[in-house]
Amino acid sequence: MKIGHREFSQSGHTYLMGILNVTPDSFSDGGTWNEIDLALLRVERMVEEGADVIDIGGESTRPGHTAISVQEEIRRVVPVIEAVKSRFDVPLSLDTYKPDVARAGIESGVDMINDIWGLKYDGRMAEVIAASGLPCCLMHNRKDTEYQNFMQDLTSDLAETLHLAEIAGIDGERIILDPGVGFAKSYQQNLEVIDCLEELKVLGCPLLLGCSRKSVIGITLNKPVEERLEGTLATTVVGVMKGCMFVRVHDVKENIQVIRMTEAILKEGKVNVF
Repeated sequence: MKIGHREFSQSGHTYLMGILNVTPDSFSDGGTWNEIDLALLRVERMVEEGADVIDIGGESTRPGHTAISVQEEIRRVVPVIEAVKSRFDVPLSLDTYKPDVARAGIESGVDMINDIWGLKYDGRMAEVIAASGLPCCLMHNRKDTEYQNFMQDLTSDLAETLHLAEIAGIDGERIILDPGVGFAKSYQQNLEVIDCLEELKVLGCPLLLGCSRKSVIGITLNKPVEERLEGTLATTVVGVMKGCMFVRVHDVKENIQVIRMTEAILKEGKVNVF
């Protein structure tokens, strides 16, 4: 899979997507990087620490977040995208579920679209992505939490997303799926989907795991957001062992080291990969 100018293997290695929230209210780092100079410093550090892709988001999607207008989201992300593209060669992903924001990001040079609604928020999103020819990450999400059989229903939901992509003409070889830890799931269901990631391989797409600092870690360890690094690292180890193509995280250096160590054990040792 080509993202930007870089080729990414779809097997054998877990890559790292670094999070850049240019928002005042994200659950973990809201207000920290929402000035261009600070955002550039953050990108520089993440690139130095080994991030393979930078994911830029302009609207918080934490539980209970306040939605913002398309115009405000564009105002937040486009200048940052342009500034990062002018200074760094790292592939850029845009975290948005709004087709007009996605279009503005594509025109500004992003290399990938990360849609937390898996093409189901606005039917135009699939058309925008298809027309761009860019790769995309499509996440599991839903408005209700009434599951009959959790993993079967989640897999079916993602299959519906892939059907929408196919109808729109999105190249199936350019799709990454995200199981959506923290979205429309209970605490137990979040743990279950992390444990059962291999069941999603039936869909035929590489996976991205995004657990960084999320409430499932906070609840398990009884830790506030700023003390969830160790829990995040544990989920990264599981993601590597389950064969995820990407993990999406805030703390780049530590997670890169965990990926390298886990992969070294899997390569040289006798550990069974699920």
